[in-house]
Amino acid sequence: MRKGVMRPGHIQIRVLDLDEALVHYRDRIGLIEVGRDNQNRAYLKGWTEIDRFSVVLREADEPGLDFMAWKVTTPDVLAERKQELIEYGCEVEVIPAGELDGCGERVRFNSPTGHYFELFAEKEQTGKWGIGERNPEAWPEALKGMRATRFDHCLLYGDDIDGTVDLLQKVLGFQLAEQVVDSENGNLRMAAFLTVSMKAHDVAFVRHPEKGKLHHSSYYLESWNDLLRAADLISMHDIPLDIGPTRHGLTHGQTIYFFDPSGNRTEVFAGGDYTYPDHPVVTWDAAQLGKAIFYHDRSLNQNFLGVVT
Repeated sequence: MRKGVMRPGHIQIRVLDLDEALVHYRDRIGLIEVGRDNQNRAYLKGWTEIDRFSVVLREADEPGLDFMAWKVTTPDVLAERKQELIEYGCEVEVIPAGELDGCGERVRFNSPTGHYFELFAEKEQTGKWGIGERNPEAWPEALKGMRATRFDHCLLYGDDIDGTVDLLQKVLGFQLAEQVVDSENGNLRMAAFLTVSMKAHDVAFVRHPEKGKLHHSSYYLESWNDLLRAADLISMHDIPLDIGPTRHGLTHGQTIYFFDPSGNRTEVFAGGDYTYPDHPVVTWDAAQLGKAIFYHDRSLNQNFLGVVT
């Protein structure tokens, strides 16, 4: 059941050096830098996104994720979900409008995996970058790097993924699209891919002994050819490559993984399945995890599974 949560709204990522990080996210991935605030946080967006920003970079002593936010339809929905989060047992904090430039009031809450999420209803809308909203051209000519269209999703690592899945489904109306289960261990859920839209996934979780970890943030490209171009840019600029280009079995998305200068893993992603509310959950067996993650290689990359921030 949809509960007024529309889509991913923004993510705040910790980086060790802001200027180096901007080269990665702006010049290589191709996000648009839209400004900085009085805390020296940098704001970026993909060129197709209508809201003012979707990615915030904050310089810190260690890399990782501060929070991920979801946009809801109205302030009334925001108030309703806030009350439901309190009743569910979450620790809830109200962040005043303007704490993030151009963003209205945010409701921040914790989760069983140790991640912090936010909801908001209002954010300044600046439209698709470079083409306008009246008689728009197909794409802006001034795009840089990999020409990412939008912030797409995150994969997060934590211990109690069942608890976080329950929270997102019951309170926010997320749909479980795909999962990995260990049938030799009582059908223990090892991974969960959830959507609040028609996408293959808007957020995913993998079981991991440490709470609150970021595996990767992902940015959407238009095609397989764009992924190959991204791979070329990774080689041109000696960006640390994790794996790819290849295809996932889970979600069937086309993918390449690499690292920002702080060690945060980045994905650029194309294609992928769609999910309607009447679709059944797709289940992968843990014994087939290699094929589920890397469909072509059909084998696991231990660096991919183990390195998180």
